[in-house]
Amino acid sequence: MPTHIQQIARRTPTVLSALIVAVWACCSLPALAQFQAQSQGPGTADAATAIPVAVPSAVLGSAAGLAAQPGLPQRPDLGVADTVRQQQPTPLRARKFLTPSQFQRFVQESTGQLLPHFGAELFDNPLAYAADAAAPAPAEYVLGQGDEVRIQIWGAVDYAGSQTLDRNGQISLPKIGTLNLSGVQVKDLETTLRKHVATVFNNVTLNASLGKLRGITVYVVGQAQQPGTYNLSSLSTLVNAVFASGGPGANGSMRSIQLKRAGKTVTTLDLYDFIAQGDKSKDAALQPGDVIMIPPVGPRMALTGATDHGAIYELKPGTTIQNLLALGGGVPALASTQKALIESIGSDPQAPRQVQDIALTGTGLAQMLKDGDVLTLLPISHAFGNAVTLQGNVAQPLRHKWMPRMRISDVIPDREALLTPDYYKRKNQLVQAIDQSKDIKEAGSRINERVRSMVDQINWDYAVIERLNTIELRTDLIPFNLGKAVIQKDPAHNLPLHAGDVITILSSTDVRLPLERQSRLVRIEGEVAAPGVYQALPGETLPQLITRVGGLASQAYLYGTEFTRESVRKQQQQNLDIVIRRLEAQAQSANATLTANLTGDRATQAATMQQQQMAQQRAQIDKLKAMRSQGRVSLELDPDKITVTNALGQLPNLPLEDGDAILVPSLPAFVSAAGSVNNENVMIYKAGRTVGEVIKSAGLTEDAEASEAFVLRADGSVLSRRAAGFFSSFDSTKVMPGDTVIVPAKVDRESGYNFLVRALKDWTQIFSNLGIGAAAIKTLKN
Repeated sequence: MPTHIQQIARRTPTVLSALIVAVWACCSLPALAQFQAQSQGPGTADAATAIPVAVPSAVLGSAAGLAAQPGLPQRPDLGVADTVRQQQPTPLRARKFLTPSQFQRFVQESTGQLLPHFGAELFDNPLAYAADAAAPAPAEYVLGQGDEVRIQIWGAVDYAGSQTLDRNGQISLPKIGTLNLSGVQVKDLETTLRKHVATVFNNVTLNASLGKLRGITVYVVGQAQQPGTYNLSSLSTLVNAVFASGGPGANGSMRSIQLKRAGKTVTTLDLYDFIAQGDKSKDAALQPGDVIMIPPVGPRMALTGATDHGAIYELKPGTTIQNLLALGGGVPALASTQKALIESIGSDPQAPRQVQDIALTGTGLAQMLKDGDVLTLLPISHAFGNAVTLQGNVAQPLRHKWMPRMRISDVIPDREALLTPDYYKRKNQLVQAIDQSKDIKEAGSRINERVRSMVDQINWDYAVIERLNTIELRTDLIPFNLGKAVIQKDPAHNLPLHAGDVITILSSTDVRLPLERQSRLVRIEGEVAAPGVYQALPGETLPQLITRVGGLASQAYLYGTEFTRESVRKQQQQNLDIVIRRLEAQAQSANATLTANLTGDRATQAATMQQQQMAQQRAQIDKLKAMRSQGRVSLELDPDKITVTNALGQLPNLPLEDGDAILVPSLPAFVSAAGSVNNENVMIYKAGRTVGEVIKSAGLTEDAEASEAFVLRADGSVLSRRAAGFFSSFDSTKVMPGDTVIVPAKVDRESGYNFLVRALKDWTQIFSNLGIGAAAIKTLKN
């Protein structure tokens, strides 16, 4: 409470003093509440009484009713609707689709590209260039209608509140009067207020600041993309208004945008200076009622080719090629400076378009551009003037600097230059497995695969140089011996290199090497002196390898040696797939034939039998599909000729291949029988035991097909009853240790008696039908 009000209240009776205090509260408290509500935003009016004002507690009750009265009324010349409308910015308008201008279509027909206008993409996000309404006003900001001023006065008079400048630029302070602040700059606000207050009160301290800023209305006209009226923040400038309107249209100028005020041009803005250089020297603050005029576009040209800034550009008088390229940072590094093309419009009515070659040097860059020009920047050549390329199975495929008298050994100095980086990666991965226990167990079993894939075998006998024949303009291949060039430094193969040469190093995966030069890994295990994985020597055979590893062990059963080959496995698997497809086709054909021949009572009787046979055939075919070929090669050894002294001499001189596997088993003591037999257990081998004795011991089942029995011998060969020959007996053939006698089951389970009865019934029915037919014919003739 002011000091003079407290003095008057102490000198008067209680009732009168309460009345004085109540009158003061009616005048001051609502203004304080209005200030706090406006400063804290919507929803905080209830907290307005929190402003610290010295009011004696004895008079709060008397002043409570008066304090609830309305505060200072809104000035009649500045309505609430006007204030709200001015402070709300114009909503963002949807960007319109720009129809290509006639010049854009002209350039498109010439270059095949629809080029945009330079800087047009910046207008896709107008809010990015909007004025920040929350930013503090600059010191030169001029107060006007709608601006809010927050004032605090204490001393001889106390006041705290917010005042909004009315249409006349005035505010009204209690007990001080009306003050005109229109046209006052922010830096002079407190000084102006002190002068007015000092005319009424002395010993007063005053603080003033800006609250909410007013909105201003400007007009965008001319060739704007979205002309119209815009309500902007009072802090907005010409640049903000241009971006708010979406910028110039397809035919609007970006280089001579005018700001008009009171019929006069305040400034002319060149947006190219702002976009390319950040120059805002021609920008100006907006005032209410300003008009922004975007005139029609001036002369235009197009830039295309080897540049990242291909677009349609607006020209000013005297614009040179250098001035234009400076907007994008100068001459592009990937553009050729020796030649560029300018397509211009001449004066010849028959052929108005002309082409000119220029160099992007001093004279060419100084050439002035004209309306309608199309400047095409040509790319630089991709040729290397001093490079030799090394590629293929090498440590570092890259380009090397070419030097005079350079040779192959300068690019590939030693063997290490041919070791690819993948070798070290694969080697390091050996100890980076997730499941180390599993990899430790499989390390030995996968040694063939690991060694084979660790490094690609280099073709030391052949490498090639690719060289451009500049006379015939074709590529010549110059082969050389890599080993002699790198290791022996033979001048006949250590060829001189030319600039632009490409050296290619080949591996075994690129060109298949002769068998003797291939890296052949063979696994040998079982009853040999030193089982393991060996690299076969050139031309080495099976008996030679066994001899090299130390020969056979004492328990070796050479007749049962398992020799598997990867190439054979693949061929066997292909043959098995062919057999399966043929069996499926034959089964379908047989079922179709049987169905067509079943008529009358036989159709119903044989339907069940046919279904059973089809199910059995499908089961057998499914078993065949599940089989996988092992690639075993039968060595076809004669067991009677194998002795301890000449065992290896009975092995065939079979050359070894990569991936071969040899397993020499120990001497088994059993033979076995399988298939349609009663006893599938193994039987102890006895010298001189025959196939017939094994079948007799095992016993045949009812569905056994004894005529199709065969023996799967320990050496991988098969002996069948039909292959035994006319003069030899299958049953009297001696079995060897590890042999297996297999008796297949019958496919057609119909007995001979049933077949005979069914055939007689069919023939009886045929004769009966013939007799009836003959009688009918005779009756018709009579």
